[in-house]
Parts: sequence; C-alpha cells; structure tokens
Amino acid sequence: MTTGFNRRRFLASTGAVAGGLAFLGPRRLMAQEGGTLRFALSTFPPTFDAWTSGGTAAGTIKLMIHRGLVSYGPDGMLRGELAESWEVDDEGAWVFRLRDATWHDGSPVTAEDVAWTVAEVQKPDSAAYMQGQLARITSVETPDEKTVRMITAEPLAVLPGWFAHYHMPILKKGEAPDTKIGSGPFMLDRIDRGVSISLKAYDGYYKEGLPKLAGIEATVYADENLRVAALEAGDVDLVEYVPWQAMAQIDENENLRLDAVDGPFMYLTFNGSRAPFDNPLVRRAVAHAIKREDIVQAAFFGRGGALEHLPIAEQSEFFNPDLANSWNYDPEKAMALLAEAGYPDGFDCVMLATAQYGMHQSTAEVCQAYLSMVGINATLDLPEWATRVKKGNEGQFDLAVMGTTADNNDPDGLGNVLDGSLPANFSRSYGLETPEISELFAKGRATFDNAERKAIYKQLEEVAIETTPIAGLAWRSQGYGMKASVSGFSNMPGQLTFYSGITLEETLLG
Repeated sequence: MTTGFNRRRFLASTGAVAGGLAFLGPRRLMAQEGGTLRFALSTFPPTFDAWTSGGTAAGTIKLMIHRGLVSYGPDGMLRGELAESWEVDDEGAWVFRLRDATWHDGSPVTAEDVAWTVAEVQKPDSAAYMQGQLARITSVETPDEKTVRMITAEPLAVLPGWFAHYHMPILKKGEAPDTKIGSGPFMLDRIDRGVSISLKAYDGYYKEGLPKLAGIEATVYADENLRVAALEAGDVDLVEYVPWQAMAQIDENENLRLDAVDGPFMYLTFNGSRAPFDNPLVRRAVAHAIKREDIVQAAFFGRGGALEHLPIAEQSEFFNPDLANSWNYDPEKAMALLAEAGYPDGFDCVMLATAQYGMHQSTAEVCQAYLSMVGINATLDLPEWATRVKKGNEGQFDLAVMGTTADNNDPDGLGNVLDGSLPANFSRSYGLETPEISELFAKGRATFDNAERKAIYKQLEEVAIETTPIAGLAWRSQGYGMKASVSGFSNMPGQLTFYSGITLEETLLG
C-alpha cells in the first residue's frame, strides 16, 4: 500500500495533519455570565439516538451534548475535537491521538470508548446513519488510552470527515445510543417532551473558557410564522429555519440579524423497490418534467436557484459546467421517456412530503402540478415531520420531496443521498441499488490525488444523470435569525449549514 507524498499532500491540503487546537491550556473556571440562550427549534427531535438521522433540530441538540473525534470550524475546515491530531501512518492506517477530555459524569474519554463506538455503529442492526461507511473499517487498535489506530481494507482518503459528522459522535463505552451523557459543552437538564429541552453548561468541557453561555432553553415553535413573531417580540434570542418570506423583514430590522447561506438543496427520492420508479427511464422523465424556477419562487421567494444536476455548487472545484443543465425542463422529453418505459398514458402515484415545513409542502405542490402535465397524477401525503421520517425510512411512498445537504463540501459527502449500497434512510431513494455509483464512490474514497478524484466524480455525475437515483430540484438559502446582541453563533458555509449548532459553544448574549 502506497503511503507517500500524494497522501501527505492530500492531508496537508485538507488541514488534517495539523489537527491541534489553540485552546488547550490550564483549566480555569468557566465564564458562566453569558446567561441562558432561548433557542426556537422548528420541531421536537424525533429521536435522541446519537447515531441516527432525525433532522436538523435533532442534530443541533446532538451538537450541544456530544462531540466527535473531529468537526468543522466556521471556515469549513476540519478541526480537532476529541482528537488533537490525526494522520495516516506508514502502513496506511489512520491514527487519531486523543486529548484530555471527560464525559459529563467526570470519567475520562479513552481510546476504548472510540473503539467501542466504532464497533457498535458497524453492527448491521445499529440503524446508525454512518453504518455503511464505518463498515469499511476492518479493525480498530488501541495501543494506549490516548491512541486509536483504524485499519481499512483499502486506502480511505475521506475517513476523518466521517468522524466529523454530527451523526457520528463518540459515546462512552456501554452507553445506549440514546444516552444523554456526552462530552460536549452542554449537559441535558430536563425534557418537556414535545415542548422544550433545557441544557446547562458543562464545567468540565475540554475547551478552556467554553461554553460562554450558562445554558440553553430550546423551545419548539413548529409554526414558522410564530417562530419569527417570537424573535421579533423578544421571546427568543435565536431561531432556526427562518422562513424565506420573512428573511427580508429580519434583515431590515436593526434589532435583529439574519445569517443565511446557500447550500441546502431540495430533491426528489424514489421508491426503487417497485414499479414504476424501479425504471430509470421513469425517474429521468420526472427530472425533465418539472420547471424548477417555479419552485424557487413558490417555496423560497426567489432565495435560491434551479438545480438541474447533482448538487455540486458552481463554486466547487468539482463542478462540471457541461453537465449543469442535464435535467433541464423538457416536458416533451419527459413524455417520450414515459412512453419508452411503457407508460404512454402516465400513471397514479403517492408523493410523500410534510406540511410541517412550508418549503417542503410548496415544493411538493409545484412538482405535483408539473407532473400532472405529463400524465403523472401524484396524490400528496403530508404528515408531520416525525411521521414523514418514518415513512421515508420504511419505503411507504412512491416518490418523495426531500431537503438536506451533503455530509460535507467534498463530493464524497453526496453519498448520503446517492449511494444505494448504504442502509435504508429517508434521505435516500428506497430500495434502489446503484452499483456503478457505489463503485465510483469507493474509487474516489481510495484516491488521494485531486486530479484523479475530479475525473472519478465527473464520471459518477454522468452515471447519476443517466440513472437518476435522485432528481435535483432547487438550491435554497438557509437562514438563522437572532437578536443583534447575540455574538459568536455562525451559520456554517455551504453544505455545512446544518452543523451550525457546533458554534453554540462560542455563542454569547450581549
């Protein structure tokens, strides 16, 4: 196995070698004069399981309580968390060296905790979001309490990014996945199920002087208009999922601040386990049937853009301009593809979305209207979010509206929505195998040379456009609203916007 210059150069370019943090030093009393932040959640977390996907609100709570080996900083670069450094050794294994950190019960975080976490996530019945990725780790060694050595069957250039995901925190050995004991900046204080979650600062947190807040009171405001009204009235300090129709009024209010980034995207998933969406011609027909500009206007009030290819941003070095309009609006082509697939008169189906988030419902309604024009009559199923997640995980739909981000800003981060070899998850099409795409993802993960990776991911995009495991719909702006006096909180760049809860450790009330 080659481990020479190319691999080291790759690590340096991603910031992975210098994983140390500047905040290490003698412990001192935490600055608790920051008060309690009142945070308006869009929904109550459908699960507290640390390793499963339950949406952004659940992820934000995880980022208060838990920490992984690494994470992302506000600049979008990998940084150390429980690991102070990481590198590939001369035998091709990834080696993580742990810092001094403790669990909320005061016991130390050790290499055994990391090894146990990996083993638990790897179990076929774990339901962990990253189970498919971590299954590629063949063994984990713990030479001492602070060293973790992960051995893989083939080189894995992207492995550190897996451990930066907010669905991949390290748990204390022996704890249940829904444990409230973590190593993060805040400890769970109390839960009023369906209503609110109270957290208090952990005074043993490994970052000196953090968190700056004494606590966080996270209250559910499922109605997006009530969320905005609560912020304007001063009832809360910070809100997630600012509705697009309210972004301008928050931005223009001198007492408030809007922090919005482009990165999340809307798309359609399919039930590939049964007809008609087991047929790639039908899926591609759907991709050509929808005029995406109408989604941008109806759902996002113009704060977004049409997405007629895989969700690789134009600013990315992996963007392919010659593929940018591959799923363009072309109803005649859509009808021709349906006829070729054996459905010249169209068909009836059920489209899953949710009424809890207005942009999901509006996106579904636009898709429904355009699909009807080519003979696809879609009945909308619009349950609340937790039920929508359950139905998506269990394949109780024909096609579904979904909105998310990639796992990170690297094309490998698109595996969470494209790779059919991964376990069933509501963010992906159900029962849809993608052998060519899965093989190309594996090839990209094993490649450290950047030019080679670009060629691999372009080939992957070409295959995806032809087979249509998802249908891209629209980029969208994602916004947090807050009082002007709130400092330190940052909306993370691009695909990392849903990681923004990591910055709550730095947040302060003025």
